[in-house]
Amino acid sequence: MGNFKTPSTNDIGFCLLPSELIERILIGFAIPEIIRFKLVTKNIAAIISNHDFVRQFNSRWGSSTWLFLFKKRRRCDSVLDGFADQADRWFRFSISDVLKPAIFPGEDLFFLTASGNLFLFASNTLQSVITVNLVTNTVKKIPPSPLGRRGTCSWRRSAMKLVPGPIGSDHFRFFFAELVEQRVIVFVYESEIDKWRSMEAQQDVGIMPRVDEREGNFIFLTLINRASESIIIAIKLDTNTPIILRPRFDGRRNENRQLTVGFSWGNRIDRLHVYGDGLMMIVKSDGANSGSGVRMLSGVEMWGLGLEGNEWEFISELPCTVMQKITKPYGVMTGCLEGKNGIIKGVLMSNCEGLWDIIWICYDIRSKEWKWVPLPDCKMKGLNMAGIAFSSGLTLS
Repeated sequence: MGNFKTPSTNDIGFCLLPSELIERILIGFAIPEIIRFKLVTKNIAAIISNHDFVRQFNSRWGSSTWLFLFKKRRRCDSVLDGFADQADRWFRFSISDVLKPAIFPGEDLFFLTASGNLFLFASNTLQSVITVNLVTNTVKKIPPSPLGRRGTCSWRRSAMKLVPGPIGSDHFRFFFAELVEQRVIVFVYESEIDKWRSMEAQQDVGIMPRVDEREGNFIFLTLINRASESIIIAIKLDTNTPIILRPRFDGRRNENRQLTVGFSWGNRIDRLHVYGDGLMMIVKSDGANSGSGVRMLSGVEMWGLGLEGNEWEFISELPCTVMQKITKPYGVMTGCLEGKNGIIKGVLMSNCEGLWDIIWICYDIRSKEWKWVPLPDCKMKGLNMAGIAFSSGLTLS
């Protein structure tokens, strides 16, 4: 797993190569390695800061999908690891030093979400939210929302969204939805003006495009999940108008199943629903041993919003050939789901008798093809998981 180190003899020898060769070599490195090399010499830093290099690097790596995992042994010992699909390996991001100016020693942090170069953490100690830009090494505390300070258990991954500004800008918008006095309210923090504002969501009055027909100008916040119905807020980014959708789910009509949302402890729970971006992933399991609480994965389905947003529409089921590769026993399981550019990405993180496992699967809506992304060992032994999220658009500027 990649890490940040003091410049070695090899690093210094690398600096003696011709600039053109150094540039060609650096283009093949992922962003955490580039950040480390910027610290080696001024010559390397100048090459990396060159506009042509930045443009070429972002063109090569900007579309890469990252899976980030925040893990800790104790409050003062936590790390952020990221797996890049284009590099096929885990990288360690140096985050402790960046966070020091904004947090107290031993502060209890939880990783909420990420997008582009921005990472969002919740402090359970101060009940505040912190944003970190690991490329510019900047950290910012977000002022409390109109609902006041919130602990980590108040945040639900599927009910929030981090939207970065244009490339080269440190600005962002952070959306989250809550039910306030029986009204659906969307809260938005805008970093450019350092203020919150709130909007009451309205009932849908138009026709929503299907999941495979959207152009990426909608974000979806899942507020309430029930066995047969959900409440989802759709927000068109160019108008900032939140609309309430109530998709119904009839997929369990004739089944006598136990359902959980977001996190499963095993036992008798045989349906785990994971939500994100107007999508739903249904994870099925069977009891491997009725007395132990250990379960075995038996199937995965993808569902999306129907044409008018009033029902869940079946998309596809993971084929048996892929299912056979990922079927493993588990005691507890959680997951996250993201849809972007016609690709649905789902990750399932499970623990069985102290052993952690991560499954990453993708579905291409246009080609109707499934893909399993094998992951190397994430080095979770003896550590606790403190947040997991997908991200893309990680760039040098």
